[in-house]
Amino acid sequence: MVNQELLNAMEYLEKEKSIPREILIETIEAALLTAYKKNYTQHRNVKVDLNITNGSYRVISRKDVVEEVEDPTGEVDLETARTVNPAYEIGDPFDEDVTPKDFNRVGAQAAKQAVMQRLRDAERGILYDEFIDKEDEVMTGLIDRVDHRFVYIQLGRTDAVLSESERMPNEVYRPNDRIKVYVNKVEQTTKGPQIFVSRTHPNLLKRLFEKEVPEIYDGTVEVMSVAREAGERSKISVHAENTDVDAVGSCVGARGARVEAVVNELSGEKIDIVLWDSDPKVFVKNALSPSQVVDVLVDEDHQSTVVIVPDNQLSLAIGKRGQNARLAAKLTGWKIDIKSESDAVEEGIIEQD
Repeated sequence: MVNQELLNAMEYLEKEKSIPREILIETIEAALLTAYKKNYTQHRNVKVDLNITNGSYRVISRKDVVEEVEDPTGEVDLETARTVNPAYEIGDPFDEDVTPKDFNRVGAQAAKQAVMQRLRDAERGILYDEFIDKEDEVMTGLIDRVDHRFVYIQLGRTDAVLSESERMPNEVYRPNDRIKVYVNKVEQTTKGPQIFVSRTHPNLLKRLFEKEVPEIYDGTVEVMSVAREAGERSKISVHAENTDVDAVGSCVGARGARVEAVVNELSGEKIDIVLWDSDPKVFVKNALSPSQVVDVLVDEDHQSTVVIVPDNQLSLAIGKRGQNARLAAKLTGWKIDIKSESDAVEEGIIEQD
């Protein structure tokens, strides 16, 4: 007899977890059958018949009706079969209830394990379905613990992992701190969903601007590209189809409030917001902000540019350790070679004024 606790668990799985009753019955019958075969060997071909209404079950042995029995585990003689039903003939299947008297305890334990496993599987499935929809989104979590491999972050009913390569170099991660993370990847495992999150992904910056800037959220302003060196500096290009909309100003906000909120969330990471343009000359010039640009020479065939800047702007255009030029190249997708005016004149790239 399957106990009331299991019947209740099955009802919960059926109603709350949307697992069909037929699947649950098959699961328990398979578990009971395995338990029977493990503990009893008198019969070869057996099945389990479960009555889900009252929780009772029977072990049924199916044998072949034969003239003379050679294998008692799979055969029954015609005379014995006809004591049950005179209509039996040679070759007919003969079903017999062979439920052991002491099978209740073994069977109940097997059924319980099967239902509990199905419950765990259902919970894992629900968690996976919940978080697979969160891929490429930003979530707020609570730092649970930190070890040599991961920062573990509570996201509702499960933990996400933040690996060392996805951490910002300028941040310290402390238990009980709240933190926004980008959900990079969700994988299903035997222990449930494994959620990988990031603080360095370029899309974290994009999603944060979507939350802070209504014009990006509603599509009035579009984020065209993002280039990021996490914890240090980022560049983001924006565009608005409506020429009356100030795309950059929308992202900066009144007195810089919107961009400042994103900077604070990213622990002081500097952010340049530049206007996207379909003309690479204009886009590259904008991307090298805050430096001034004299001219941009475009080589379409090699997707490359030579950028001429005033002599006193060369170091600013290149940036510390080449960062400004590197980010501008990532942002635009164009190779960028920066030259001062005097070097460009000397090399014959441009003429002396």
